[in-house]
Amino acid sequence: MTDRWWQRPLVKPQALRPGDRVAIVSTSWGGPAVFPHRYEAGKRYLAGAFDLVPVEMPHALREADWLDRNPQARAADIHMAFADPSIRGVIASIGGDDAIRLIPYIDLSVIADNPKVFLGYSDPTVLHFACLKAGLCSFYGPTIMAGFAENGGMHDYAENALRKAIFETAPIGEIEPNRQGWTVEYLPWKDPASQNQRRKLTPSAGPRTLQGTGTVKGRLIGGCAEVLEMLKGSDWWPPLDYWNGAILFYETSEEAPAAALVLRWLRNFTAQGILPRLSAIVLGRPGGQTDEAYRQGQERAVLRALNEAGLSHLPVLVELDFGHTDPIATLPYGVMAEVDCTRSRLKILEAGVSPRNA
Repeated sequence: MTDRWWQRPLVKPQALRPGDRVAIVSTSWGGPAVFPHRYEAGKRYLAGAFDLVPVEMPHALREADWLDRNPQARAADIHMAFADPSIRGVIASIGGDDAIRLIPYIDLSVIADNPKVFLGYSDPTVLHFACLKAGLCSFYGPTIMAGFAENGGMHDYAENALRKAIFETAPIGEIEPNRQGWTVEYLPWKDPASQNQRRKLTPSAGPRTLQGTGTVKGRLIGGCAEVLEMLKGSDWWPPLDYWNGAILFYETSEEAPAAALVLRWLRNFTAQGILPRLSAIVLGRPGGQTDEAYRQGQERAVLRALNEAGLSHLPVLVELDFGHTDPIATLPYGVMAEVDCTRSRLKILEAGVSPRNA
């Protein structure tokens, strides 16, 4: 590696505790101003269930159009959240589609010098790669409005997984199969009455092994497929050898990209030389789709991309619960994990956080 940033040893942030102050940042879309009742529901759940104190950064609640015009203000909020010693964690309010525009305005040294929990999924994938480059383990998990504000309250599966990831200093361990069932049902956020209506659950058979045998280990890196496409070639995209032996976790959003697009995106991973360096791939359940044919089409696209690359042996697990499905597990970036093809299980071999000094 020629970039010294990527040579930094990974730092695990200190574990959160009840009573900690956590910053809320809007990294892209101004969802809190568009659906304030949804945002408030998530903030209440964060405070009530986890006993954390939400602290809104100055621009977190600004109008969506204003935030769209002012990426530098969003970056300033991120700097403030990380630099404030009274803040123990940073949580994205919601996703979006343009956190990539923050790259020119983010000073990675602010993140590197003030390591703390950063949590979010979807478009915050961009910020996770900022954390990786800064040498900080961050967490692919719920946002305030998509996760903490789940209709009728957060599912036990998601809540327990989050506690293991950011509150506990023991190894996270096996990502348990979701026995509660899963949902991608769309209930309009514009209707406040739907906030207390539980979404319909589809029975879950648990993860499956799509291909591969045995057990492999590697460090977790990945995120939302559509956002990774924006990151490719950017200043925050890791150098080639950073991917050596990694386990790629990969999932698509509620926009439900066609299988042909997934194939093309993975062909780019091959062209970059990334796919042959991986230890395994774990696929999250596709967002926004209950159609079995759609999920099968995406799996066939993955198999084709791997076959074209001569990687028909590479272990692949599918139907995992992370990303644009609910409930979700929280995955830490950069820590060692294990894929067991025989049991179709993902196991996190390390803690995601470090003990508190005081």
